[in-house]
Amino acid sequence: MAKFPNDIEDFGNLFVGQQEDRHRADYDPYATVVRSDVIANIDAAEDAITAFRRTPIKDRRAFAAWATMKSRPS
Repeated sequence: MAKFPNDIEDFGNLFVGQQEDRHRADYDPYATVVRSDVIANIDAAEDAITAFRRTPIKDRRAFAAWATMKSRPS
């Protein structure tokens, strides 16, 4: 990941981890989902979003641009 403020990097890392959990829950017929884990994930997401919103707008815009660009071979 490109270097961004810690709150933005934490947001990005949490997003990736929770997306993987979501895909596992949606597509793995053997996956089990525990209510307490879901609540903890929701709380973590809310905290990450709050911290993300506290970062300067220029950093949020840079992250949004970076996150939407595909890596291309050099």
